Amino acid sequence: MPTATPSPTPTKLSLKNLTLEVAHWQPDQTIRAAHTLVFLHEGLGSVAMWRDWPARLCQRLGCAGLVYSRQGYGQSDPVTNVRGPSGETAGVRHGRLLPDYMHREALEILPTLLEALNIQRPVLVGHSDGGTIALIHASRFEVAACVVMAPHVMVEDISIQAILAARQAYEHGPLRQRLTPYHADVDCAFWQWNDVWLSEAFRGFDIRPELGSIRAPLLAIQGENDPYGTMAQIDEIARAVPQTQLLKLPNCGHSPQRDQPEAVAQAVQTFIRDL
Repeated sequence: MPTATPSPTPTKLSLKNLTLEVAHWQPDQTIRAAHTLVFLHEGLGSVAMWRDWPARLCQRLGCAGLVYSRQGYGQSDPVTNVRGPSGETAGVRHGRLLPDYMHREALEILPTLLEALNIQRPVLVGHSDGGTIALIHASRFEVAACVVMAPHVMVEDISIQAILAARQAYEHGPLRQRLTPYHADVDCAFWQWNDVWLSEAFRGFDIRPELGSIRAPLLAIQGENDPYGTMAQIDEIARAVPQTQLLKLPNCGHSPQRDQPEAVAQAVQTFIRDL
């Protein structure tokens, strides 16, 4: 993609009793953007971990953009006692995530954020957990379109094995050090994701019955070498949502936007143009 102006400096946005790290921009202030792309990060992601890919994609498409860090990630409000019992005080969550955490994000937090910023009918661009959140949101709310990269619509054995490997890399390898620059509380960011995925209750997570309610155009992207999921993930989406376009990328792991940035950008550009 062409070089873009730097991504805007993230700011803090207060939503009721929750403060989130956000970056919101127009690629060219003289042009009214046709769409706003809302980027939803992976299970260990944040605003900073997207790097400049969202800004470059928005510039290429002539779209506005929004990136934010979910609670407990990046510079957003922390989650206290993340390995303790789950609870809520004055609307702010504390304790470990529950198996419905992606539904809560998609159906409660994201709509509140979009309303606060007056974003209507966004194009959701979600990666991994963010892709799942995008799908759940699109099944209940009106969106212009949905782009999902390496989403999870069900739990596969390959996913659990990869997440077990991530735990080993975090406790005994370099993963904690690599993640530390991207999160105010790296242990919170890691354990809230890792613990819920490895919990017995989460093995039954399955959003396939909800996918049939999606009416928006949908682009689903999966790498052939993704250790966190097989092609069954996006094939199941296409089975439930007839208007789905599939992109299966060779030589690509769990992060298509990093492993195959130009192929993904070109596919998204074509997809958005056809809207």
